[in-house]
Amino acid sequence: MPLLNISHRTEYRYAAPVALGPHRLMLRPRETNELRLLSFELELSPKASVAWAHDVAGNSIATAGFSGLTDALVVESRMIVDLIAPAWPVFDIAAAAQHYPFRYSDEDWIDLGALARPQYVDVVGRLSDWVEGFVMTRPTDTLSLLKDISAGVSARINYQSREVEGTQGPLETLDRGWGSCRDIAVLFAEAVRTLGFGARIVSGYLWIASTKLLGSTGAGSTHAWVEVFVPGAGWIAFDPTNRSMGSANLVPVAAARHISQVAPVTGSFQGQPGDLVAMKVEVAVGEA
Repeated sequence: MPLLNISHRTEYRYAAPVALGPHRLMLRPRETNELRLLSFELELSPKASVAWAHDVAGNSIATAGFSGLTDALVVESRMIVDLIAPAWPVFDIAAAAQHYPFRYSDEDWIDLGALARPQYVDVVGRLSDWVEGFVMTRPTDTLSLLKDISAGVSARINYQSREVEGTQGPLETLDRGWGSCRDIAVLFAEAVRTLGFGARIVSGYLWIASTKLLGSTGAGSTHAWVEVFVPGAGWIAFDPTNRSMGSANLVPVAAARHISQVAPVTGSFQGQPGDLVAMKVEVAVGEA
């Protein structure tokens, strides 16, 4: 697998000089047994004090503190990663979890907590009714079920790039029949949670080895997908936007319960509501 050179630049422009509040940056990739981080650089303009920490999910968080006034903010990260995930992964699922339904151990269930519970209100169970259509029989093969749900989401929802902030709820995405990669990831995560699976949302970068891949087409895009916890195999990556399973094309940066917890750059400024006049994001992923 290749060495990848990734750059990520976020620029804000303001109509008048403003005071910047603390900014929370989630830009450093998560190192796993399938990804090695060889180098990472972070540059901020204006200059800032940066403190690093890990959140409850083990993500690397940089908190940037600014002083003075500015009419622009630029956050730029550059990294080289060694992506060694296999193209055709084999998952060593524990015997007790090879068929659904299965029961997580008491320890796993406690640790998964909210990751295994739906996060959106569905009073009449519309989503759970839809997901039940993929469970042809009980018991059924666990991995095949998860693949079927991922493929079902892909078949139902058309990918559409959406630059505006925010994420659609899963029922909204189902009703509209289209969504961005983050909308599709939220729908899949919520779908498998209704069946009792532990799932987390992942944000990061997509390496476009094939022009057939969606969700990170062109400058200005990161990518979102889902990891599902299956005993024995651990966290298995599902990218329903591209109908793929495994991490061969994925560079994870942050993983969390809710999509709002994995935004690359969040912060505030003191000024008038209309002072933010422009925001631009540029992402490039290529072989080093």
